[in-house]
Amino acid sequence: MTTAFYTHPDCKLHDMGPGHPESPARLQAIEDQLIASRIDQLLDYRSPPLAREGDLALAHSAGMIAMVREHSLALAGKAGLYPLDPDTSVNGHSWQAALRAAGAALAATDAVMAGEVSNAFCAVRPPGHHATSHNSMGFCLFNNIALAALHALEAHGLERVAIIDFDVHHGNGTEEIFARDPRVLMASFFQHPFYPHCGTEPEGDNAVNIPVPAYSDGSVVRKLATEQWLPALNAHRPQMIFVSAGFDAHREDDMAQMGLVEADYTWLTRQIMEVAAEHAEGRIVSCLEGGYNLSALGRSAVAHLKVLAELE
Repeated sequence: MTTAFYTHPDCKLHDMGPGHPESPARLQAIEDQLIASRIDQLLDYRSPPLAREGDLALAHSAGMIAMVREHSLALAGKAGLYPLDPDTSVNGHSWQAALRAAGAALAATDAVMAGEVSNAFCAVRPPGHHATSHNSMGFCLFNNIALAALHALEAHGLERVAIIDFDVHHGNGTEEIFARDPRVLMASFFQHPFYPHCGTEPEGDNAVNIPVPAYSDGSVVRKLATEQWLPALNAHRPQMIFVSAGFDAHREDDMAQMGLVEADYTWLTRQIMEVAAEHAEGRIVSCLEGGYNLSALGRSAVAHLKVLAELE
């Protein structure tokens, strides 16, 4: 079992200002925990290419792509930020970072489909699951996991894929991009009521959205996933699984109010691995989304990676 680990220094250069929770330190926290857990040398480290604008156009409008590109490049070599929404800004490095993050998701998909690796995790930022077809929002510039899924469908000819989103916030962008697309099943849980204040009424019958009240712990999520996610996933028979891996439902993460711990991410990943083994030849690409308590983020990402790499 070989697990590819995609990351790049460019992803640390996107910075939305002092005190912003979606910070470059998030990637360093994951890298530090990989070293501390002694699994860093057991992963296949890969440097992602830059996505092309044509790749971004798989999921995003020309106007949205131009907005991110022009405002970021206008700040190249300068201090300052340009706000795309109240939570989301670009600096002079954001365009390069966003292309690198999307490029990682696409390259990981190619590597898994080619059989070079069994599965892959992309430790990249900016994250993506709030980005819709027309708008960057919620800390996200482009929707990395949606681009990867579309690439698998369009470039590799797959007929059915699944996207599993265990971030504490609903992946509204992913749902909007794939609404009513029968090729794609989206399975998610999310704290409700909470940002982005949607998801309780699915946009299509291809989404299994599970709103969960604040202060729910892992036992609640495990029960709901067993009763609702797994039957839908097995009925869909995905040929590849994509994971929006947000770790902000951790009980130590003060960006939300849920109570998961590392063991819950281990359990969730094992369920995903079993579905992938049954239907998808084990093919999984996972991309980092949220997770803002640095220690909890690093520990949870390591728990996720240990299962992907069959080290636990």
